[in-house]
Amino acid sequence: MSLRFALLSFCLLLAACDGGLNQENYSRLKPGMLRGEVEQMLGKPAECSGALGFSSCTWGDQRTFISIQFGGDKVLMFSGQGLR
Repeated sequence: MSLRFALLSFCLLLAACDGGLNQENYSRLKPGMLRGEVEQMLGKPAECSGALGFSSCTWGDQRTFISIQFGGDKVLMFSGQGLR
């Protein structure tokens, strides 16, 4: 019985660990949002790069991702793929 409970708990934990990477959160993104607001919703990005006050950050992997371009600390534009 406890093994079954542990397995169920683990499966639920994995489902909850998508870091907010879903269509619902993607539709909540808006130009001008602060980076802190985005990270609160999506979690920490998988990778970021940038220079001269602009950065591009990606959440997810090659098949399922949200990519956001920031100017300073604000969302300029974003795209996504494979979201459910």
